[in-house]
Amino acid sequence: MSQELSPEQIQQVLQGISVPPQPQIMVDLQMEQYMPDPDLEVIAKLIAQDPGLSGALLKIVNSAHYGLSNKIASIQRAVNLLGSRSVINLINALSIKGEMSDETIVTLNRFWDTAQDVANTCLTLAKRTGLQAVDEAYALGLFHDCGVPLMLKRFPAYMGVLERGYAQAGAARRVIDAENAAFNTNHAVVGYYTARSWRLPEHLSDAIANHHNALAIFSDEGSDHVPLKNLLALLKMAEHICASYRVLGGQGEDHEWAAIGPLVLDYVGLSDYDFENLKESIRELGAH
Repeated sequence: MSQELSPEQIQQVLQGISVPPQPQIMVDLQMEQYMPDPDLEVIAKLIAQDPGLSGALLKIVNSAHYGLSNKIASIQRAVNLLGSRSVINLINALSIKGEMSDETIVTLNRFWDTAQDVANTCLTLAKRTGLQAVDEAYALGLFHDCGVPLMLKRFPAYMGVLERGYAQAGAARRVIDAENAAFNTNHAVVGYYTARSWRLPEHLSDAIANHHNALAIFSDEGSDHVPLKNLLALLKMAEHICASYRVLGGQGEDHEWAAIGPLVLDYVGLSDYDFENLKESIRELGAH
């Protein structure tokens, strides 16, 4: 049974939420909540398209207030647990947290587009491969780059450095190395701490921390990394299928995938031919 949250509890939750919600999603949510009988399923589907809103929601339901025995990653379940009143209060509180400039919105569209595309593709790949629970696969796709808008907020020149990282990535350099050199931190580290603050399951936070460290992880043939490899295999395939290197990284080629792709496909047991077919079928589905 859902317990309604007080305004104080909502404000406490929002203190650590810095990833801005998409303006269009907020408009759609506002319209839905003004309906005579707001549909929780519609609300859940809208929230699940947005990393910032989803993070706020999971932070609440994974808090001690709800006393769940295991942390969850399912947005639909989180909405059901919270109930419509608390969810609507949370949306309203987020909607007044600050306006963004048009320039910032245009830049963040690149982040929002890839987050949603990669999340949907991770979900499809999880169903096709059976490597991971679909809710967790979706959550990883949605949240993996949640450090990007925070880095952009802190460092105005950030997107240029991120693009340089994608341009230089390969067998010898990681996407995040350019960020480390420029800022002494990177979006994977910031994303990890954001995921922790949202109380995501630990193994999802670890996957976010390591999502540009895949070459080292897949090069290690030990069995210690199996849960992490399962998550990262889905994510790296999804990022490549959704062309994150182009949308977010501004590159014409996926240099990171060229280095890690053979190891990932070998791990999941797919030939290049199988993967090309899988990629085409997912793109035709419009799953990204």
